[in-house]
Amino acid sequence: MPDRLARCAFEVFAERGFRDASVQDIAARAGVTKGSFYSHYRSKQEIILAACNHYYRTYQQRVHAQLATLDDPLERLRSVLEYAVRTCVIDRQTRVFTTKVFALSLQDDAVRAGWAQFYDTVRQQYLGLVHAAVAAGQLQSPQPEAAVNLMLAAIEGVKLRAVFEPQIAAPDERASIVEGLLGILGSVPQTAMR
Repeated sequence: MPDRLARCAFEVFAERGFRDASVQDIAARAGVTKGSFYSHYRSKQEIILAACNHYYRTYQQRVHAQLATLDDPLERLRSVLEYAVRTCVIDRQTRVFTTKVFALSLQDDAVRAGWAQFYDTVRQQYLGLVHAAVAAGQLQSPQPEAAVNLMLAAIEGVKLRAVFEPQIAAPDERASIVEGLLGILGSVPQTAMR
């Protein structure tokens, strides 16, 4: 039940925002009473954190599932970039939710701490993927850490621009966004392109 409530909270917060969504809205989406909701979560703050954790956990599980099927370092990197763009930029629900989490983190220490931990995990994952592609001679990246930091900032920038320019987050833009992000991470030597 707590997992279902967290998933439903993620959906409701993505649709209505943290301020406008109520505990009653979340309970109704989950098909439970408000009293049942409070037997699992004591406050709206707790369900906000649970919804964030639901997103973080789901994202990591899906990335690990993607990586489990691939051995080639450059394919692994490209696969995670494609997944990130598809879910964090193209998918409106996730894009809106993560943008709202980022905004809430400016005021809420617990949300900020959770976002920072998730972000660092993602950052470390990309660093590992970039280092593996460099070691395999499939990517040239003189400063992998700086490149990963810039690439992650670019993803956040695209998400923010999509608020005003929704066409940049259209599904047919996915490939060009992925290639642009890959270009930030380094250059693919001609021998790796064959």
